[in-house]
Amino acid sequence: MPGRAEGGKLRVHRLAALLLATGFAIPAFAQEATPPELTDANVGAVMAQAVDDVIRPGYRAFHASAGALAKATAAFCKAPSEDSRKVLDAAFRQAVTDWGRIEIVRIGPVLNDNRFERILFYPDRKSTGLKQVQALLQQPDEADTDPANMAGKSVAIQGFGALEFVLYGTGSETLMSAPESFRCRYGAAVATHIETTAGQLAAAWDAPDGVQQDWKHPGPQNPVFRTGKEAMTALLGILVHGAEAVRDQRIETFYRNGGTARPKSAVFWRSGNTWTSIDANFEGLQTLFDKSGIAEFVDPGHTSLSGNVDFVLTALRNVVRTADPDIEKAVTTPAEQQKIAFLLVNTRDLIVSLNGDFGGAIGLGAGFSFADGD
Repeated sequence: MPGRAEGGKLRVHRLAALLLATGFAIPAFAQEATPPELTDANVGAVMAQAVDDVIRPGYRAFHASAGALAKATAAFCKAPSEDSRKVLDAAFRQAVTDWGRIEIVRIGPVLNDNRFERILFYPDRKSTGLKQVQALLQQPDEADTDPANMAGKSVAIQGFGALEFVLYGTGSETLMSAPESFRCRYGAAVATHIETTAGQLAAAWDAPDGVQQDWKHPGPQNPVFRTGKEAMTALLGILVHGAEAVRDQRIETFYRNGGTARPKSAVFWRSGNTWTSIDANFEGLQTLFDKSGIAEFVDPGHTSLSGNVDFVLTALRNVVRTADPDIEKAVTTPAEQQKIAFLLVNTRDLIVSLNGDFGGAIGLGAGFSFADGD
């Protein structure tokens, strides 16, 4: 496998096969002025952009789409029809998309009270969630149709995974048979609880004296980030760990180069939203990278890093959007397998570049790497 080019450039040669199809050309990047230092004030400005232009709008959008999903689910349960089902399918897809964009932020309030898992319990390697949802549906209990009871129950029965099985899994065809079935009302309760959790996250980030205050003002008295360097490390960490999650927990969960394909382990495979979710993850990473202004701190000798990161993210998204939504076909068709292999190889290069080269280039220290415990 060819190595990386000198100067820390990402291995964009693997994108050559896409250039004619996408109309892209590998960009040239001019040298920039000396970057700002990692002072508390300078980094605070970047963190403010990340919070105000990406994170808070991201959670608000997810809260809104989760609310639309809850309403669409309740309306479908009340009067199941082809029309109400189309509205529900669209609402589910939009909520999955909005969650995918912001789920890359795996620190902060989303970790409190297991909120991340309450929204999406995945990967479910031992099918724990599936078994619990199936058992719940086989032994109806009206308490499970009350959203207020969800918080005290297993996270495996109250998020997107549970709702997807209700709407698209084995037995979901019965939802059209009669209004207000137990299965549908349970699904509506799950959707409402997702909306509630999304609202908690939006409120936590919008509180002026809460987490956003800590993120925007690193300093000695800050309980979260004592220095600008700590804050910048956390911001870069979102990008690195977000990219790792896409590769390791979203793609390799169901497909490994040279390994056994497990299409039914893919996230959102039942609803055909696997690639929708992964594309949203890449979009979230690219939006945070672009809008936060983190690239402004890159040393002039490594300015090509920023452009290459953005370029590869765009190319990854272009490939994802052409992938077959039928995951069983995607993992067995040679042309589709090549697309997945492309995603795996170039996502790894993205991780290596961000984790190995980018940290040093923005002043976090030579040889910076999260693998070293920095």
